Amino acid sequence: MSANRTRGCSRSAERPLRGRADLVRLRRASERLIAETSPPELADLPANFWQDADLVWPVGREPISLRVDRDVLAWFRAQGPRYQSRMNAVLRTYVAFVRKRGGRKPARAH
Repeated sequence: MSANRTRGCSRSAERPLRGRADLVRLRRASERLIAETSPPELADLPANFWQDADLVWPVGREPISLRVDRDVLAWFRAQGPRYQSRMNAVLRTYVAFVRKRGGRKPARAH
């Protein structure tokens, strides 16, 4: 374990080690605390937002070299950390869409 993961984090600090959720603290959290500490983009989600969500198990990843239009890359980077994971999620959604249609690619926009 690296020094970065443990330095400055103690049990009394009321926050988990990086990458680990403090489930006891989360279960004690009030709805008000959750609302106050949630990112702003989650504030207006409808009550049934997660109703049709699919559980997606992570799969192995393979590093590749990929050429992407500059403006597309800039947009994803501007969204913040983990932009590559978001790009992967968009590609995964596209693959699922095409598979659902029986393997046919969507019609090209002109």
